[in-house]
Amino acid sequence: MGRMGILKLLCAIGFLVVLASNVWNISRWSESRGVYDDICYLRQAHLFERFGLRGIDTDVTFDDDHYLKNGLKAIGYAEWHDVKRAPCHPFIPAVDKHVLQYPPGTGFVLSLFPAGFRVAPLYVLTSIVAVGFSLLAMTYASTLYRLILVAAFGDCAIYLMINPTKASYSMAPTMIVCALAGFLTAKIFIDGPRRRLVLLALVGLLIGLSVNFRLPNVFLAAGYCLYLAGAFALARSRDTFLQGLLFGVAFVLGMAPTLIANAINAGSPFATTYGSVDAVPPELSTSVLLSYLVDVQFTLLAISAAWTAWLWRFDQGRAKRVAILVAANIAVNAIFFMTHPIFTPYYIIPIDMVSLWTLLFATLDLRGERAAEGAAFPQPANA
Repeated sequence: MGRMGILKLLCAIGFLVVLASNVWNISRWSESRGVYDDICYLRQAHLFERFGLRGIDTDVTFDDDHYLKNGLKAIGYAEWHDVKRAPCHPFIPAVDKHVLQYPPGTGFVLSLFPAGFRVAPLYVLTSIVAVGFSLLAMTYASTLYRLILVAAFGDCAIYLMINPTKASYSMAPTMIVCALAGFLTAKIFIDGPRRRLVLLALVGLLIGLSVNFRLPNVFLAAGYCLYLAGAFALARSRDTFLQGLLFGVAFVLGMAPTLIANAINAGSPFATTYGSVDAVPPELSTSVLLSYLVDVQFTLLAISAAWTAWLWRFDQGRAKRVAILVAANIAVNAIFFMTHPIFTPYYIIPIDMVSLWTLLFATLDLRGERAAEGAAFPQPANA
């Protein structure tokens, strides 16, 4: 075994040590954290477990077995006895009922695990996926500098499976989708049009699926839509039209469960199940901007932006196309979240991670003598 083989083995061991630490921490988690959101996500899982796919209807009157009441009582919610005053269950006049505000995806994924032991295995699975993609990236590392890049990124990504994604159960399945979508996005421009069509359809489907976990994940598709629209406007070709069409159709198919849930619970596929507190117009708030600027997630966003700028300057057409797509995605998501009047640290983790996974695999796929020198010491195209 050569030096690179030994270093890769040590890197893999490092990933597995971090994974073991994650699993140990997760194994001691309790599903009764006293958080309203937790009870609501687990109620959706309970509905799927109890009624099958009919559990997508979250009418609060279905709490005839007192699952929601008992959960709220256990965490000391003052009005636990009146489910119509339950948190996360706004009244929707169009259908005259109180319904769960969240899309159905997170609850469905949680329902795949046994009651009382849903959250821990989901987060363990998410950590394993992060390690899997980190190990995959390691196999692409042909130089020491690339291996250092993979090691640093992999440890960061695995760490994020614990903090701060545990703030919301919706983040765990979102992270799985982000890793897979980022990997496939980096491959889109490698081969010919036929492979590109397949990859774009898969990425569209994945991002559509992510909307079923968190509605704001719909903005993860923004960069792809802008890039594909621009490509068609410039080329006016059959291939660019098909690329945009397949991505759009796959994206809508992926988010179909949320559209169906909205039709049942809000009266229309395009109506929101969220209450007025969350469904607010954009607003430029100094306090929100400052909160993001001092948060660690903004650091990851800044790293993504800087990495994208370097990829743009790299002297390869494919690298520039990936950079344009990622830059558009970062810009739209940053504008949306920083003009949303409610600040929550984990909001920008999805755009951070889908961008960083894409940039990592795109960088590792670069060809040429300068690429072989590694991402740590890039040279600009005009050097």
